[in-house]
Amino acid sequence: MKKTFFLAMAAALVMTSCNNGGNTAEQKSDAPQSSDLKIAYVDIEELDSTYKFCTDFKAEFEKKTKNADNTLNQKGQALQNQAAQFQQNLQNNKYTQQQAQSVNASLQKQQADLQQLQQRLAAELQAESEKYSKALRDSIQHFLAQYNKDKKYSMILSKAGDNVLYSDKSLDITKEVVAGLNKAYKPAAKAEPAKAEEKK
Repeated sequence: MKKTFFLAMAAALVMTSCNNGGNTAEQKSDAPQSSDLKIAYVDIEELDSTYKFCTDFKAEFEKKTKNADNTLNQKGQALQNQAAQFQQNLQNNKYTQQQAQSVNASLQKQQADLQQLQQRLAAELQAESEKYSKALRDSIQHFLAQYNKDKKYSMILSKAGDNVLYSDKSLDITKEVVAGLNKAYKPAAKAEPAKAEEKK
């Protein structure tokens, strides 16, 4: 899985207003002046590699992706072998016309079933990645809402790659945020993946 996929949630943090003021806050007469703004940022790449929720998901997702690939490859190879055997037997006149039609129909059905399996596994992985992205966004936003009650930042930005051209390191609260997220993180029970495998 490409690293950029796991950084897709960066948009969830970009320009997060921690006082939930949004545009309304700008219209209020008591809105902070530019000199009163207190800004911090979170390095998304560092969070992605050190937040246990991210690393746990990536390890589990990679395992499921490999399992899906292996299943498809094995079934695809078996079907390819059967098709080659069918062609060889056909050339050697080992089938009656009716038998050849029956075997050919069976191979076509297996091919259709394999395509359906591929689509189903891809959809399951996509749904899981979307669920992860939402859970990650929610966990970060929930933590920052609590975290900022004491810190009183006007804005917390996300830094991913070079989307922030310059930033003073004193504004970097990544380690503090990750430490808080990891402290609050409770890994899910390992029973769910087993159930998912039983369905396949």
